[in-house]
Amino acid sequence: MKRLGFAALALTAAFATVVGVGCATKKYVHETVAPVQKKVDDLDKKTTAHDSSIAELEKGVSRADERAQGADGRAGDALRDAARANDQATRANDQAALANKQAGAAQSLAEKGVAQATQVERSVGTLGNTVENRDNFKLSSTETVLFTIGKTELSKDAQAQLDAFAAKVVSMKHYVIDVQGFTDSTGAAAANLALSQSRAAAVVRYLTLDRKIPLFRVNTIGYGTASPAADNKTRDGRKQNRRVEVRLFTPDLGS
Repeated sequence: MKRLGFAALALTAAFATVVGVGCATKKYVHETVAPVQKKVDDLDKKTTAHDSSIAELEKGVSRADERAQGADGRAGDALRDAARANDQATRANDQAALANKQAGAAQSLAEKGVAQATQVERSVGTLGNTVENRDNFKLSSTETVLFTIGKTELSKDAQAQLDAFAAKVVSMKHYVIDVQGFTDSTGAAAANLALSQSRAAAVVRYLTLDRKIPLFRVNTIGYGTASPAADNKTRDGRKQNRRVEVRLFTPDLGS
């Protein structure tokens, strides 16, 4: 208890001393603290301005990031477009290669066509010479091939006749063959005309395909019921009229 009393007395004395001293140094404290406070205030203002600058900088960085992301997106789109363009270019190259291959095939066919045309031209030239000299040819022989009613097929006898005819001309160099088809008077005129042409064509096919006679040496025509060889009123006459006449013309050496 005595110790507490002494402490209280010491504290009271110290307080009184401080109050007295405080009054004496108030002016000094004001003059010393005020400049410091001003500097602190200035520092706060600078700090605030600095914070604002940092905030603006962060906004700028954010906008730059957004622009960078947009640029990245556009770059990605450009890469995809470039990839599609590359694919299209590859397909175009493939198509060009195919077209070039087809062009080469077409050129080959064209060259073959030119060769065939040249051969045909030579044949036509030969035929033209033959026609020009037709007046210098004479009828050398006639082979008559008969047909059954309404038919165009060659019988065994007809084929044998044509075989003998072809064997006769195989060694010749200059000759022309006329193949003329006929019918009897039975049936319509138009049908008979078509039938006579079909019979003549059957003979030409046999001579050129089976007996290898050059086609340019053969002339063919169908006459229908015209120029009957016999009377159509009799059975035997109609039989004689269902015919194809194969006429051989050879050069007239006496002209």
